[in-house]
Amino acid sequence: MPQPQRQKPAASLKRQIPTSDGSSARGFAGQPRGLSILFFTELWERFSYYGMRALLVLFIVAPAAAGGLGLSTAEAARIYGNYTMAVYMLSIPGGFVADHYLGARRSVLIGGGIIAVGHFTLAIHSLTTFYVGLALVALGTGLFKPNISAMVGGLYGKADGRRDAGFSIFYMGINIGALAAPLVTGFLAQSAVFKEWLAAWGFDPAQSWHWGFGAAGVGMTLGLIIYSLQGKRLDHVGRAPLIPATGWGMILLVILGTATVMGLTILSDRPGFEALRALYLLVPIVAIIWFATRSDFDSKRIAAVFVFFIAAMIFWAIFEQAGITIALFADELTRTEVLGWAFPSAWFQSLNPLFVILLVPFFASAWSRLGSKQPSSPMKFVFGLFFLGLSFLLMVPAALLTAEGLVSPLWLVGLFLLQTIGELFLSPVGLSTMTKLAPMKFVGLMLGVWFLAAAWGNKLAGVLGSGFTASDAENLANFFLQQALLVAVAMLLLLALVPWVKKLMSGVH
Repeated sequence: MPQPQRQKPAASLKRQIPTSDGSSARGFAGQPRGLSILFFTELWERFSYYGMRALLVLFIVAPAAAGGLGLSTAEAARIYGNYTMAVYMLSIPGGFVADHYLGARRSVLIGGGIIAVGHFTLAIHSLTTFYVGLALVALGTGLFKPNISAMVGGLYGKADGRRDAGFSIFYMGINIGALAAPLVTGFLAQSAVFKEWLAAWGFDPAQSWHWGFGAAGVGMTLGLIIYSLQGKRLDHVGRAPLIPATGWGMILLVILGTATVMGLTILSDRPGFEALRALYLLVPIVAIIWFATRSDFDSKRIAAVFVFFIAAMIFWAIFEQAGITIALFADELTRTEVLGWAFPSAWFQSLNPLFVILLVPFFASAWSRLGSKQPSSPMKFVFGLFFLGLSFLLMVPAALLTAEGLVSPLWLVGLFLLQTIGELFLSPVGLSTMTKLAPMKFVGLMLGVWFLAAAWGNKLAGVLGSGFTASDAENLANFFLQQALLVAVAMLLLLALVPWVKKLMSGVH
């Protein structure tokens, strides 16, 4: 809705191009001025998230003498899976609380502050501060992540033709932050050069991990400073409702429901409760059958949503091995040097966002040229799974070569290239498809379902990653082959279901 503005001199008005929400088009690339604030805020938040993510498993498995926690690979995978699961699952109550009580603008500020405190807590060396820090980062991200995207959408009117370009610019901010983060935090945590500096300054080099975690906190703090100083440009978006849209009882119910699902998911780690993991597949399968047998279009479209749910969950379960098994493979089994120049193994984590930045223009151009001839949403999911499975199939010969010593870093370059191609087929399409298929009154709920798919996918990544071993080349090759076969089965099933899914979608492409 346009906001009232004070009268300005005519000369000033000539330099303004009004938009549907009363903002000025004088910002970057003709976009609303508020976009640049959200761009840099999100860039630094993603810097903090991916900077810490690049180090997390490596820190957990590093021996105590090297400053780590000295836990097993299985325990590291479990912690990683639960943490990343919580990040996505807490987005459900985070978005709900913002919509009905706090407003997106205030939620982003509060969430970002909690994230920064979490990273600085991780910078303190103790087991207690480690778990408290992870919990704070997950909680803050749950408030921050869904609501900053909502604010970007709020910058544009429904008919504003700049919306897609604006989200593309915002997406670039995410990947610039993700690209820079491992380079900085990896250098601080792993580089022999920085360890020498620490020793010269009188600090314990073994504690370099916490300098990396601290740098992630500094990144989030920079984002908050930008957000706070320039916040007046965002006065027209993300406001809290004048009257809470629902009572605290409903908010508490959503929080309690999310906590219950999280509790059951974490409980599945305990001996004797592993059977709970079957719910990851049983719940969406039951939902597909239930809604597909209804006669109305909306129900059938919701059935299609849950087909995509399963495909996305399996995709993220394998894709997120980047932070677990691939991080360990890079650290323990890959030559981390080029032309005699050594680099931290965490730097491999920058390859995915680098390839995203390089490939997005080609994908955008291809979809524009193909127009109505481009593949349907379920076929794009099939292609996404295909390239993901191919990336892990590539790791089978790489694993076998580890019997002869450290392998070339080019194996991981190939892996991340294939994974990124798969991601660009599936990830941008998924959220858009959810909003198209969801009935108007259930859009928020369907977005919650999408977050749940990501949450359970990340949890499964931890479950699968616990089987990684660096000491047996043949077992490692079988491990990667199993992941590739899992994706292949999912891909072939979805391919067989494409005609039926398109029918369920009732005209949505």
